[in-house]
Amino acid sequence: MPNPAHTAWMLVACAMVLLMTPALAFFYGGLVRAKNALNTMMMSFAAMGVVAIVWAVAGYSLAFAGEGRWIGDLAFVGLRGVGLEAHGEIPHLLFMAYQGTFAIITAALISGAVVERMRFGPYLAFIGAWTLFVYAPICHWVWGGGWLAGLGALDFAGGTVVHVNAGVAALVAAMVLGPRKDYGRQALLPHNVPFVLLGAALLWFGWLGFNGGSALAADGAAVLAFVNTLLAPAATLVVWMVLDLRRTGQVTAVGAATGIVVGLVAITPAAGFVGPMAAIALGAVAALPSYFAILFMARTRLDDSLDVAAAHGVGGLVGALLTGVLARAAWGGADGLLAGNPRQLLVQAIGLAAVLAYSGGVSLGLLWLIDRVVPLRAEARRQGVGLDVVEHGEEAYSHGEGAVLILPETPSPVPTGRPVVAHAGGEA
Repeated sequence: MPNPAHTAWMLVACAMVLLMTPALAFFYGGLVRAKNALNTMMMSFAAMGVVAIVWAVAGYSLAFAGEGRWIGDLAFVGLRGVGLEAHGEIPHLLFMAYQGTFAIITAALISGAVVERMRFGPYLAFIGAWTLFVYAPICHWVWGGGWLAGLGALDFAGGTVVHVNAGVAALVAAMVLGPRKDYGRQALLPHNVPFVLLGAALLWFGWLGFNGGSALAADGAAVLAFVNTLLAPAATLVVWMVLDLRRTGQVTAVGAATGIVVGLVAITPAAGFVGPMAAIALGAVAALPSYFAILFMARTRLDDSLDVAAAHGVGGLVGALLTGVLARAAWGGADGLLAGNPRQLLVQAIGLAAVLAYSGGVSLGLLWLIDRVVPLRAEARRQGVGLDVVEHGEEAYSHGEGAVLILPETPSPVPTGRPVVAHAGGEA
């Protein structure tokens, strides 16, 4: 029989993780220009529909049914055999739902790299297919009894499965789509920084269930993960603010919010495997690679619009490697490098390399196939109007101006370059 106390905690944790996707909508929505705010937020909200259905129908089965090394079987298709019976200490149906909220937020994360230029229909097709062919197999490798689990890879709550996976897919998608119409010509400014701060706050709240709930019980492991999810992002935030002060003499709100998210990403794989002081150290160290990766990306010609690869990809990669360094068997999992087990760091690196290669390659293939059927990229004139009107027939801020004429699509050259980096509100 399922344990009532564990079930109650996991119901709360599941709701907290689901809240992270609307939180991401606010975080991303505030970072784009006003004419694309609704479209950007809808990319997250739509994932709660598309990915949830794909997960329930087939994704969960491919991730958690059977004992295959590479992918699950079809035993749970259509949630056949998934009911109120115990799965560990909680109902099987609740475990499925909790894992489904992870699949939803992972797919939604990718949208940050393609906002303001990817058409909505192809985006929906991509995240649905990506959930089945990329997320579900990698989830099986690590959490479903696949080959990385057999190798002993540590990923408490998704540093590799969620963040590195989404980060590399986002990078590939940005490369395939090319830069935004105005990229390199003008500053592409955040239109609502308070939305960004609200999103970051709600993400931090939800992440307590993301990591704490990954213990799958109301026990000591959940307490450890919960506390580490408080401390690591706090350390990242402090280091991020110091870096900003030394570099520019100012601390931006967008930078602070980004630092919080990077700290949350970095502690995710280690949350239940390291002590609180190690979590603080991990959060502090993780700030550096992502901070400088964002600065580096700003000088390249690649338009990863909201720095998904630098924040989630790099943050998840650093967190996964540091798990192999800092983990202690006394806290759960296995000993890492500092406890005399260098093999754990090697295993972590092997898992990261496999996820980078598989997610990057299959994501590229899926985008190529979808683009052959229907164009991924909105035409330049439609980008100029804004995807809120073009894709949804609505405006985030109507200003009483009435309907906006939707211009016909016409081919236009794709500019290259990098926009001016700015952390202030306003329409560009």
